[in-house]
Amino acid sequence: MTDTARARKLADRIQVVVAQTLERRIKDPRLGFVTITDARVTGDLREATVFYTVFGDDTEREATAAALESAKGVLRSEVGKQTGVRFTPTLTFVADALPENARNIDDLLDRARAIDAAVRTTAAGATYAGDADPYKVPAAERDDEDE
Repeated sequence: MTDTARARKLADRIQVVVAQTLERRIKDPRLGFVTITDARVTGDLREATVFYTVFGDDTEREATAAALESAKGVLRSEVGKQTGVRFTPTLTFVADALPENARNIDDLLDRARAIDAAVRTTAAGATYAGDADPYKVPAAERDDEDE
């Protein structure tokens, strides 16, 4: 039986421990401006996936991924010391797709704004194709309006 609350608590603790250890102990020059965004632990508490983002271009992302892989042992031992669980979970580092998704959404919103602006300028000088009131009115009501 898995305890998801315990897995969530352990994941939160792993996220904090990894972020602090990267900031204070790891002195790898390949390590760029990295942010630990999330951590997830399996239900049996054996494997942890740590999500990270890197500020910079593709070469800095690749160098940071290599630095994280080489520091995996130090990070895992620090997680074991600070969490106190019987079995320290294995760490897997995954580059978070959040920045790319946000950039894609921003591009889509910019395109939608441009299309809305084009529709607004087209509609500004437009007139109705038929009557201003497109609904049919019974003949009795039309006669009353004419009087």
